[in-house]
Amino acid sequence: MSPHLILVVTALVMAPLLRGSNGQLNATFYAGTCPNVSSIVQGVIQTALQSDTRIAASLVRLHFHDCFVDGCDGSLLLDNSSSIVTEKDAPPNVNSTRGFDVVDNIKTALESACPGVVSCADILAIAAEASVSLSGGPTWNVLLGRRDSTTANNAGASSALPAPSEGLTNITAKFAAVGLNITDVVALSGAHTFGRAQCRTFITRLYNFSGTGNPDPSVNTTYLATLQQTCPQSGNLSTLANLDPTTPDTFDSNYFTNLQSNTGLLQSDQELFSTSGSATIAIVNSFASNQTTFFQSFAASMINMGNISPLTGTSGEIRTDCKKVNGS
Repeated sequence: MSPHLILVVTALVMAPLLRGSNGQLNATFYAGTCPNVSSIVQGVIQTALQSDTRIAASLVRLHFHDCFVDGCDGSLLLDNSSSIVTEKDAPPNVNSTRGFDVVDNIKTALESACPGVVSCADILAIAAEASVSLSGGPTWNVLLGRRDSTTANNAGASSALPAPSEGLTNITAKFAAVGLNITDVVALSGAHTFGRAQCRTFITRLYNFSGTGNPDPSVNTTYLATLQQTCPQSGNLSTLANLDPTTPDTFDSNYFTNLQSNTGLLQSDQELFSTSGSATIAIVNSFASNQTTFFQSFAASMINMGNISPLTGTSGEIRTDCKKVNGS
């Protein structure tokens, strides 16, 4: 294990004791019932990465979009049914969230190895850690023991999830509403160090920022020209751009050095550094100058996020198919 990961792991042993820990979740929850759960999840993701370099970032995003809506309960994975209005069709998710097929493949593999044991909510948490680790980022002890919801919250998904064009005040408020602080905001935003975003999520920054008819003045002018080529005004809004133009498939601290040079892709990214007087600026500078510090904070914030209102004990269920409630 490299020195910086030893530091990360050491810090994370203490992280759940510091804030937001749910005592019913623990890192050894499946030690006796499905001891190979982490290696099974990682194996499926490694296979998926061979044909889809975006999948790691997409799986991290699924965990995030699940946890912010009524907690980390796997509700995002449910399809429409007679009793479910899926969160997948909410504006922040429709034609945007992806990787559900890989989650299904993970569930199939786990049902073969240890049927009826591992929840879909825990699959998302384990998959997020594996995706970060496989992409060069930190590793951490994922706390487990979540159970799956039997309901979804489409309206909640529409309102609770931070939007890429939102200002820092609104985003900070949405994080605070689920018990996450300003360091969590910056650290978890660092997940945009890999993955892609559609032109529709940032095109107003290029041509008509805040209704001015002009580009967002915080965008680096050279970067602006590049993005305007990728996303012309009359172009396909589904065209993808790298969230990190330097190392788009690697989990590193370049996201923060990009913000320092005004090359953050989304408004919600760049505002972390460009909002005058914000406490986020010092955190961005800290993470930009020390990748180990970022890795430690990111891992701790992922544990904090994973602790948002989990279903435990006899609440919820262990779905046998992540797409539907048992018996439906």
